[in-house]
Amino acid sequence: MNTNHPIKTGLLSYGMSGKLFHAPFVAESDRFDFVAVVERSKKEVQKRYPSVKSYDSVDALMNDSEIELVIINTPNNTHYEFTAQALNAGKDVLVEKPFVATSAEAKELFELAKSLNRKLLIYQNRRWNSDFLSVKHVLESGKLGKLIEMHVRFDRYRAEIGPKAFKEKPIPASGIAYDLGSHIIDQVIYLFGKPSKTLKIGTKNREGTQVEDYVLFILSYENGVQVYITTSYLAADPGTAYVLNGSKGSFKKDRSDVQEQQLLEGIKPTDAGYGLEPTESKGKLTYFIDEEDKMTEYIEADSATFMDLFECVYQTIRNDQEYPIKEDQIIHQLEVLEQPFWN
Repeated sequence: MNTNHPIKTGLLSYGMSGKLFHAPFVAESDRFDFVAVVERSKKEVQKRYPSVKSYDSVDALMNDSEIELVIINTPNNTHYEFTAQALNAGKDVLVEKPFVATSAEAKELFELAKSLNRKLLIYQNRRWNSDFLSVKHVLESGKLGKLIEMHVRFDRYRAEIGPKAFKEKPIPASGIAYDLGSHIIDQVIYLFGKPSKTLKIGTKNREGTQVEDYVLFILSYENGVQVYITTSYLAADPGTAYVLNGSKGSFKKDRSDVQEQQLLEGIKPTDAGYGLEPTESKGKLTYFIDEEDKMTEYIEADSATFMDLFECVYQTIRNDQEYPIKEDQIIHQLEVLEQPFWN
């Protein structure tokens, strides 16, 4: 096993996702060598990473024989094309969520990667959020008993129509379902697997919107678990992110997106305190030991870091370890996302 051979990495965009969710981790980890980015107009990367090459085009980066791994963090509707191009150029690939617009496209690209003996990995960083990890730990504790229902919310307040076409125009993989819904659908499928039945409801509420800005998914499981996933661009006071009710107890946890906020503030993934929630963000666990003995615990989340995802990427590429974000999970996610809205 070779554990000291950094992966030479190129990044297809140096916008928000590049600056926050990819570059800091690739640059700070000794597992990767941050080689290049694509910057079509503004040239900013060398202000922070002086040794990184800035290419004017995707083709130029793809043609760089030094680069082994390409991170695709371009608009959603370009993922299919650029993933195929990178694979055919002999690169391993890490693709931002949502992977592509349809499950059929996903299956085609996974097969292409296998035929070329390349790794095709999907970036679902919210599996490494401290709030979600708290939910996972409580479920594994058994204190809830048999789970009956789970409510998950991912809300923001964004009343104005944004400038990004891949979020606001009716094109493949656009809208809030693919933008925010893909995160929490992935979390649910990771916990419970493929649902037996699903429903997708959406409404358009902002003036002039061309895409749904409120979406509700219902995922029903054969063991009786019902999951309600809600995401909205018009939540002035976002609700509790996770509510779980079981036969013996309940758990409530507010969304604590501490890593994103810290990255916005310029905190590095290697800095002390990174990924650690404030103490007031504790989740509330209420459960019965017997019919009369009711207990309440306040669960403090462990620190979390998206660096763990990048470690998985490294181990998969260099040491052929199994990547935890599995192909069938991504296909199931897209089957939920691509279904038509119920009306």
